[in-house]
Amino acid sequence: MSGQSSRIVVMGECMLELSGGLGGDTRLAYAGDTLNTALYLARAGLTPDYVTALGEDPYSAEIIEGWRAEGIGADHVLRHPTRVPGLYAIRTDDEGERHFYYWRENSAARAFFQIEGQVAAVDHAAKADWLYFSGITLSIFDAAGRQRLKDIAASVKSRGGQVVFDPNYRARGWSSAGEAREAIRQIADTFTLVLPTFDDDAALFGDASVLDCAHRWQKWGAARVLVKDGPRGCTIVEQANTTMIPVEQIIRPKDTTGAGDSFNGSFLGQLISGAPLEIAAIAGNRTAATVIQHPGAIIPRAAMPDLSAEALYAVHKSLSLT
Repeated sequence: MSGQSSRIVVMGECMLELSGGLGGDTRLAYAGDTLNTALYLARAGLTPDYVTALGEDPYSAEIIEGWRAEGIGADHVLRHPTRVPGLYAIRTDDEGERHFYYWRENSAARAFFQIEGQVAAVDHAAKADWLYFSGITLSIFDAAGRQRLKDIAASVKSRGGQVVFDPNYRARGWSSAGEAREAIRQIADTFTLVLPTFDDDAALFGDASVLDCAHRWQKWGAARVLVKDGPRGCTIVEQANTTMIPVEQIIRPKDTTGAGDSFNGSFLGQLISGAPLEIAAIAGNRTAATVIQHPGAIIPRAAMPDLSAEALYAVHKSLSLT
């Protein structure tokens, strides 16, 4: 099935994003790890459906309007009558590393499986050709909600679809690391493609190397694993084959917010459209390298790198991957 005709569903939580200090440089936007990935999927020319919940407040209405302007499907966004979007603030240190502060207890997305209309939204997600969600998606639900999410993923996989997962471990979203490990382990047998970031997985699972990380996911059932490793590029592991895709150049980041999410979006955009894994990974590297040179997770459309087949294959050749 071609990329344009594939049903692509992204599940997660979008929040209001407050960046900068309390002075005149304060900026209010929206973001969230899975939403960022959906946006970069849309910029790859595809139409992902974002399945989540928001409120009936003006901010929620503006968020949905913004998604549709970016080409993200919002027909299966549920609206909670009393809850609102979560809020988080970002402070970036002198090294470009970001620090997050959350206000999300009343998030509408956390009540997704209790909102009127969820049956139709769940049915839509369960019939996806490509389903994407993350460890943060898991973290917003209780045990019953995680089981519902597993049922959706199992349905997609049983129908021959692809279930793509980024562990994206964020300690503040969990009561303990043990809870996160158990929740992920319980659903791992539904994943067909896993896109971990090595530092995150090393912190959560104790992986000693990129290959240890990839092989653990293979052992748990994933057919393909791509491990992101910052300035060292990424490593693709499929069956017994391992391919390392270096970055084109080392870049000092201004802001690493959304680097992994944007990688995932551009990578999946190429892969779903029929590109080989290596070419898709180059697209992911290119986009992430561009995003870290801008503030925030979502860069202006005009700042997007050249992801044409001609450009990507030229990079492939220059990296001696032929």
